[in-house]
Amino acid sequence: MSFSDFDFSPAVMAGVRGQGYAAPTPIQTQAIPPALEGRDLMGLAQTGTGKTAAFALPILQRLSAGPRGTVRALVLAPTRELAEQIRSNFAALGQHTGLRAISVYGGVSAHAQAHGLRGRCEIVVACPGRLLDHMGQGNFDAKSVEVLVLDEADQMFDMGFLPSIRKILAKLPPRRQTMLFSATMPAELKGLAHECLKDPVTVSVAHAEPLASVAHALYPVVEHLKTPLLLELIRRAGSESILVFTKTKHRAKRVAQKVKDAGWSATDLQGNLSQNRRKAAMDGFRSGKIHVLVATDIAARGIDVSQITHVINYDIPDTPEAYTHRIGRTGRAAKSGDAYTLVTGQDEDMIRVIERKMGRAIERRTVEGFDYRAAPAPGAAPMRPAGHGGRGGHSHGGQSHGGQSRPAPADPASPRGGARPYWRQRRRPR
Repeated sequence: MSFSDFDFSPAVMAGVRGQGYAAPTPIQTQAIPPALEGRDLMGLAQTGTGKTAAFALPILQRLSAGPRGTVRALVLAPTRELAEQIRSNFAALGQHTGLRAISVYGGVSAHAQAHGLRGRCEIVVACPGRLLDHMGQGNFDAKSVEVLVLDEADQMFDMGFLPSIRKILAKLPPRRQTMLFSATMPAELKGLAHECLKDPVTVSVAHAEPLASVAHALYPVVEHLKTPLLLELIRRAGSESILVFTKTKHRAKRVAQKVKDAGWSATDLQGNLSQNRRKAAMDGFRSGKIHVLVATDIAARGIDVSQITHVINYDIPDTPEAYTHRIGRTGRAAKSGDAYTLVTGQDEDMIRVIERKMGRAIERRTVEGFDYRAAPAPGAAPMRPAGHGGRGGHSHGGQSHGGQSRPAPADPASPRGGARPYWRQRRRPR
């Protein structure tokens, strides 16, 4: 199947060709036809499979005919980075249509946004909180909205946006097309889908499992060796683009500084940064000026960089869904990628949950030549383990990029004296 089979207008097809799209992805093949018919839609697919174009192209086709200078399509997204990324995709795909898109989110001046909302655009991509502010100030009139999209709906639910979304829904015309896209579909989100979707078409493309184009590996390690091991993994990866995930903002900042001190171009992306600094971090990473980006889960939701070759979980995520989101940042656009997770003995419960979700065991590796028995550096400030839920959130691990893999050594601090790998040990009840 090709994009010409969708019978897009010449202006929309020019945007498709301009982006170098060859053939539609599975989610695009399934979602675009009902979206073009005006049907409500629930699209379930992983990050990096083309969800944005699956709703952007039908919207551009629909809005190409009809009035200009009034907001006719609204897209809600959980983070500033994702909102800006979606707006950029609309601009690129719709560059020959004359349609205008703006992004609306906090952290920047609301004045320019208000100017754009008052009759100067047809498409608004917004974070729920800032959009509600504009609605309260009379800057945004929703009466002309024909299409609503909830993107990364599971993350908006997790971030507590559900009340804000309901307030926005109450102000939109009841007669509209609504599309909900998400990489995962927790049971709690189904209630929201039932509220806002009418007789929807559901399309699902292997949304529960991580991408097949990504190779997974676990690197068991003790907590104080996590950073040295991370630096060794980065060294072996060479000059590739590497995305590192930490559990907290503080750890992201601290790990990024350690990577910079080791000689790589690196920066952090986390919620304490101003919007200008977050944009500078993303621009530098996307251009290749920044080699390693250390990010938290929330801040990384808008990262759409096709050249990412490695995702390294410095801290194991809290849920298998979060794992899927993280590793979906590599192996994008039909490319291959590597996902490494540094793990400690206290991460074994979450490892089992993730493996159960994947339906297979994840390979355990070590890095040839790495000293797993090294003591903490004298006078070094310890990096406190990041907890996850009711469990500790530590991670240590090793990998050989292009080298030999062998069974990981037992934690030298183990009370069993290293007789068995920690993932084979059973915890004794306390």
